[in-house]
Amino acid sequence: MDNVNLNAFTENAARLGMRIQETFSEHTRDLSITRGGASIFDMPDDKVKNIGKQLDSNSDREKLDAMKRLIALISKGRNVSNYFPQVVKNVASQNLEIRKLVYIYLLRYAEHEPDLALLSINTFQKDLADSSPLIRAMALRVLSGIKVPMICGLVVLAIKKCAADLSPYVRKAAALAIPKAFQLDAGQQPALISVITTLLRDRSPLSIGSAVVAFESVCPTRLDLLHLQYRRLCKILIDVDEWGQVYLLNLLLRYARTMLPKPTVSQQGESTEEEVDADLHLLLVSSEPLVQSKNPAVVLAVVRVFYYAGPPSSTSKVVNPLLRIMHVSREVERVVLAYLLIITRAQPQLFSMQYQRFLVRTDDPSQAKRDKIRVMLNLCDVDNHQALLREFIDCADDVDDTVVGDAVHAVGRCARVIPSCTPQCLSALMTMIKSRHGMSLIRRILPSTKQMSDIVVSNAVLVLKALIQNQLLVDSSAPVSSQSPLSIIFHLARRVDDIKHPQARACVLWLVGQYSAAPGASTVIEGVADWAPDVLRKISKSFNTEVWTTVPRHLSVRHTFYQGSLVKLQALTLAAKLFLLCPTDQRLGLLCGYVLSLGRYDLNYDVRDRTRMLNSLLVGISPTMNGREMEEQSSVILRREQVIKVLFDGKAGIIEESEETFGLHHIPIGSLSIVTGKATLGDSVLPEWLEGGIDPLLRQSEEDVFPVALPPQAISSASSTAAKTLGSAGVTPIVLTPTGSSTPVREAKESHRDLDKFYASGSDKKSSDSESSSEEVSEDNLEEEDNAHDSEESQDDTADDESSEEQEQEVTGGSSTKVQQ
Repeated sequence: MDNVNLNAFTENAARLGMRIQETFSEHTRDLSITRGGASIFDMPDDKVKNIGKQLDSNSDREKLDAMKRLIALISKGRNVSNYFPQVVKNVASQNLEIRKLVYIYLLRYAEHEPDLALLSINTFQKDLADSSPLIRAMALRVLSGIKVPMICGLVVLAIKKCAADLSPYVRKAAALAIPKAFQLDAGQQPALISVITTLLRDRSPLSIGSAVVAFESVCPTRLDLLHLQYRRLCKILIDVDEWGQVYLLNLLLRYARTMLPKPTVSQQGESTEEEVDADLHLLLVSSEPLVQSKNPAVVLAVVRVFYYAGPPSSTSKVVNPLLRIMHVSREVERVVLAYLLIITRAQPQLFSMQYQRFLVRTDDPSQAKRDKIRVMLNLCDVDNHQALLREFIDCADDVDDTVVGDAVHAVGRCARVIPSCTPQCLSALMTMIKSRHGMSLIRRILPSTKQMSDIVVSNAVLVLKALIQNQLLVDSSAPVSSQSPLSIIFHLARRVDDIKHPQARACVLWLVGQYSAAPGASTVIEGVADWAPDVLRKISKSFNTEVWTTVPRHLSVRHTFYQGSLVKLQALTLAAKLFLLCPTDQRLGLLCGYVLSLGRYDLNYDVRDRTRMLNSLLVGISPTMNGREMEEQSSVILRREQVIKVLFDGKAGIIEESEETFGLHHIPIGSLSIVTGKATLGDSVLPEWLEGGIDPLLRQSEEDVFPVALPPQAISSASSTAAKTLGSAGVTPIVLTPTGSSTPVREAKESHRDLDKFYASGSDKKSSDSESSSEEVSEDNLEEEDNAHDSEESQDDTADDESSEEQEQEVTGGSSTKVQQ
């Protein structure tokens, strides 16, 4: 007997231990320590094969595990659409977690399997009346995600139902479903606009952002729908979710520039007064606290509002927020710099004292370095140009070719913006050229250093050309010194063999030809500087190989051929200019004729056309330029003075770098194009200001006309303070005034009860006494009527006194204190 009891006890203990182990394993399967949290993503093939059996199982645990595995496979890019029929059967599961995962699966594959998805529409419609707001919202998401045109009517009805839901989360889902329904059937636009109008009147900030998204998708031009909601949207702006604030700010900015008058600035003596519309001021005041948002997109949207809608004095409020978010991340910094490029170009004084925040760092991306250089150029003025010039010179040693080019060109821009620093800029550019030419040993060891040196020299030559041209225009009779334009040209002419970049070599040849006859230059041949013929001699030896000159890697082959032809074109022009200056020198004539002969038989048709044009110009000076008699020409033959006018004059204009250089002159901030530098579809168009604005009464809602009644409060010092506050806010407080005597009340009641007296009160009061005495009433009748009226009035007065006392007791909390007006 003892053995039987012992065996039963042992068996029961083993069963209990197994059940405890199964229960513990079931409840801790998601917290597996041995396999880790990512074990569901690394499932073996046998687990994948069992997904179908698990979906058909009666156990919710098995179904949940199968759905988790399906979602994991979807996240890895696997196609699991073959399980669609088995998943649809579980759409009405009582387990909330299973239904969530089923809805996620259906959102992914409902478009690919519309016929099978239609089988579950009845379930979705039932779920729209579920007690859980999460289920109602997800059911609407799936129903709007089934892109079948035949159910568009059902989707619109479901949207209307959910738009009136008590839960703001469901109303938000209804707003997000509106663009899907409009994309499915554009004919439903009137019905959807009515739903959007209802959602814009929503009191919950949770659904306002989604309603704005639906508005921008369905009817972006119907700004008239916002008239009555504009002021309320401005006030509720701070409570909307972050991304909803971005959409709402952009919408309110469009409304303000379309419907509100533009801020005006008037100068009265030494003071400046700004006139800003009250509704526009409300938008600026409501959006100003959002500059402290943690979301950089919200801050940038506020900056856009202040920059395009605020008066000039309010633009300074965007300085610190932009500088704050610039260091959030590299991606945000890239966008902020694109904003600053436009803002600093229009109003550089805002950031002129903050130029140190834009100094280039070594670990900055290449595009960020270029943008910082451009921003610092916009901020360059008399006070900070020395520090910025040193920064640009340091950036010329960067490892990126484009950054080096921008830095060298920035040095030249400093000289044009601040003319007093021109000698310093020329000295810096000449130092770049000389120091790079002195690195012959290092360039032999490191080829990359040689390429870097060529880039710096080439850009320095291009900048020097513009600076020299400007200086010679200002003062062509300046004495020759180490930094004079002629000495710089002489130095470049000596180094022409070391300059490899085609465009830089072409600039040197143009300078030599243009200023070889400048006064002050030493001459061996009459009228020609002594270093000019030697440059032509060097170029004539390498004329045929100029097309193969090395160019930057980012240029195409076709562009390479064109860049090489630039040197040939300038060599031909140099030969014509030198021969024109001294046509009597035999050696110079032979050299110029040799160069023109090379151009006549060149493979490039541009070079051949240039040679033909120059020969036609010089035919009146020397008919035998090419060593043989020129053919008879029917055109007009020019004299030497006329040819000099053609080749030398009219070349003094310097084209300044304009906004079109960066392609940002017409693109508003907030567009993707200012970041990419290319035109992008979908960029928002900033509307122009309306001349006088619309009537502000159109924006007057019921809340402005009939303020919301406040709950009754006890009369105290606090209530008097609140009454003053309400009075200042434009809300008239309710004041109880007891009647002093019953005479006015009796007269009013008699005028409304006696028709004769009522009509007599509206008649002409200037009638004579004889006319009024003609209507006689007997004294007995008057007394009876007076007695009847007095009895009725006494009853009414008693009832009125009782009702007034009850109202006073309700308002004052039962106290007998009377308020007098």
